[in-house]
Amino acid sequence: MFSSDRILTLNVGAGKLTVAEYQVKRGSQPELLRYGMGAAGASAEGGEAPELAVALRAVMRANGIRPAPLIVALSGQIVFPRFVKLPAVEADKLLQMVEYEVEQNVPFPMDEIVWNHQYIGDDSTGEQCAMIVAAKVDNVREVTDQLSMAGIEPEVVDVAPMALYNCLRYNYPELSGCTLLLDIGARSTNLIFIEDEKIYSRCIPVAGNAITQDIAKGFGVSFAEAEQMKRELGYVSLGGVYAAENQKQERISKIIRNVVTRLHAEINRSINFYRSQQTGNPPERVFLTGGTAAIPKLDDFFRQKLGVEVQYLNPFENISISKKLDDGQVGMDAFMLAETVGLALRRSLACPIEINLLPPEILRHKSFKKRVPFFGLAIVGLLMSLGIWTVYEKKMTDLYLSQGAQVKRELNKLTAKKNELQAADAEKAVVVGRADAVTYLIEQRTANLKRLQAIRQSLYDGMWLTGFTEDKDENGNVTAVNISGCGWADKLEDVQKRAATQGQSGTAVELLRDRIRAQTEFGDSAENVAITGVKDRGAYLIEFSIKAKLPSASADEGSAK
Repeated sequence: MFSSDRILTLNVGAGKLTVAEYQVKRGSQPELLRYGMGAAGASAEGGEAPELAVALRAVMRANGIRPAPLIVALSGQIVFPRFVKLPAVEADKLLQMVEYEVEQNVPFPMDEIVWNHQYIGDDSTGEQCAMIVAAKVDNVREVTDQLSMAGIEPEVVDVAPMALYNCLRYNYPELSGCTLLLDIGARSTNLIFIEDEKIYSRCIPVAGNAITQDIAKGFGVSFAEAEQMKRELGYVSLGGVYAAENQKQERISKIIRNVVTRLHAEINRSINFYRSQQTGNPPERVFLTGGTAAIPKLDDFFRQKLGVEVQYLNPFENISISKKLDDGQVGMDAFMLAETVGLALRRSLACPIEINLLPPEILRHKSFKKRVPFFGLAIVGLLMSLGIWTVYEKKMTDLYLSQGAQVKRELNKLTAKKNELQAADAEKAVVVGRADAVTYLIEQRTANLKRLQAIRQSLYDGMWLTGFTEDKDENGNVTAVNISGCGWADKLEDVQKRAATQGQSGTAVELLRDRIRAQTEFGDSAENVAITGVKDRGAYLIEFSIKAKLPSASADEGSAK
């Protein structure tokens, strides 16, 4: 545990950092003492802001923040969250299954990532849900190295979506049903679904910078000028025809509405994915946070589009604020402080989600530092032994010679055991290789059934399959599947009408294509699934065909390009 009652929390966002100092005591709520914000890293228009170390020192100096143990949150953009369901088995076997899921779901070699996991809920239903969070170790080291340059070594490396989850759960403990937290930042929007003990998060690359870039393009100005226009004049147009006194402001509001409309479409897609793949319920309420959430009338827009209660997240609902701080200013900056609250809770209380992506070399260094006092005691003991050896030199020499001979005999025995273990390890490697081959064969035999099941789950009422064929490469690997089917014209028309009432557009076949895209068996790229033909057979029947490329095939094509 930390020895200080102060702690620093740092949220590293897209080109911006927020550092806050809290007073914390185990079992008590944290108290915000002081905080500051600054730019760091590359900006959206390609310019360079100060390095993290330089920016952090500058913010700390400007706000009177002294060094203390640090907990840092990484941006949701650079992490890979995965949510898996596992059978309820013994703890050691469960961990092996989690490691296997990491290997299968994270698109990087195991020696290039740092990862952590946490089990969600209990296994009373016969299944154990697990959340896995991974990041490229080089990306994490970029942050920790900069912190070391600033003279601060982090104690915990958390991730922003999990910090927000802990913040919301602590400040609003009585929530029931499904809650959606929207963290709308500069480069991306984090969606966090909270439902009972369940959590699911997703990152969408539509956020504040997209608005600024569209304003810059529409008005022919620089990114910095467009950002200033957005902050001074921006609000979300709620539609309709009305006479505006400020034509420039009206034009900006419509640009903002176009971008948040795209964001709303992605949010709807994520909600549908959460309901179909995670067996979740639709959100009953929405909380907004993040720098871009401060745009006026954004809450009205989502309230109108989603048809649920929408409010701004207050991270200080149950968190103390120092009397030395201006409550009004803290309220204005609350959009940027929610992550720091979630990080501070990691020190003072047991949090629902506790992820740590600290690089392995820092963990080893911390372990060594803990042993330093024992090394000091060992040195003192050695000096005392040297004094004794001076008095009893001959006797102790004889004793050590005798002990040395005994150690040598024991070492010879251990060497023989080591050779036996090495031989056993070699035999184990052969058996594991055979087992892996059998596992791979089983997976290949069941993969097609999973794909067919995913397609059947995506069909709307009134649709049925008439054909399902595979495309294979020269090695016999399946690269794509060809789906053909039919649907009653009146049934498909009903599907389109229902989709239109939910803000979705397109034909029933296009909606089916989007459903198949959402299935994990076919990846998350829009190019993976495409309609290859649609025919009307009279006035009552529609034939369609769809080609779905498998993720591995798409990845190979992308690397070839």
